[in-house]
Amino acid sequence: MVNEKTEDRGDRIAKWLARSGVASRRDIERMIAERRVKLNGAVVEHPATFVTATDAVSVDDKLIHGPEHTRLWRYHKPDGLVTTHRDPEGRPTVFEKMPEGMPRVVSVGRLDLNSEGLLLLTNDGALARRLELPSNGWLRRYRVRVFGAVNERELAGLAKGCSIEGVKYGPIEAALDSRKGDNAWLTVSLREGKNREIRRVMVAMNLHVSRLIRTSYGPFPLGELKPGELEEIPAKVMRTQIPRDVDIGSKRRA
Repeated sequence: MVNEKTEDRGDRIAKWLARSGVASRRDIERMIAERRVKLNGAVVEHPATFVTATDAVSVDDKLIHGPEHTRLWRYHKPDGLVTTHRDPEGRPTVFEKMPEGMPRVVSVGRLDLNSEGLLLLTNDGALARRLELPSNGWLRRYRVRVFGAVNERELAGLAKGCSIEGVKYGPIEAALDSRKGDNAWLTVSLREGKNREIRRVMVAMNLHVSRLIRTSYGPFPLGELKPGELEEIPAKVMRTQIPRDVDIGSKRRA
């Protein structure tokens, strides 16, 4: 009986907005606390509020049309863009650079302002959160240009994990690809990327990162995408690559 009543009431508004591609549930809960979300014209006071198909929901007074088919894109993020919808410093954002007609999307994880390369985008906030989880075991691979003397033994030691300024980092696979003078290119791979992890680990090894490019995220490669280019991943590819319990290709219930 409890499930039937929940079905009649619809979805919790944070879940509904996440599946509509507005943001992650955590960010939506923050938006609700900031009184930016309205249901049928009234400010939403609690994330446990329920939404049905007949309700009108808005964020920042913009009407949200509700969940659509789950979609996923590969995007080559250029240097100089922040991965956020609103930047308090007024810096250009990834989402401001989306082409006309692009639905509202959220990113799967983030890339720093000065980092480049593959960024996955989706119109389903719940999927974004799911694909970020370390439990997926997805490898994130990077090409990293550093300045300084590279110690290959230290690089190999990162596979055991490390601790820097009290922060513990999991295993990192790192290898020297090429060296020219004081500059070198590395391939670095990890399964759980903490904030600015690669840069902080490199600094601890007396290496300065001058360029950082993500070349793959799990089964999805950057491929031949040029900076600023965007390409949708076909639903049939998504079905074979992402967790089986995620509904792909059918309209998600509002």
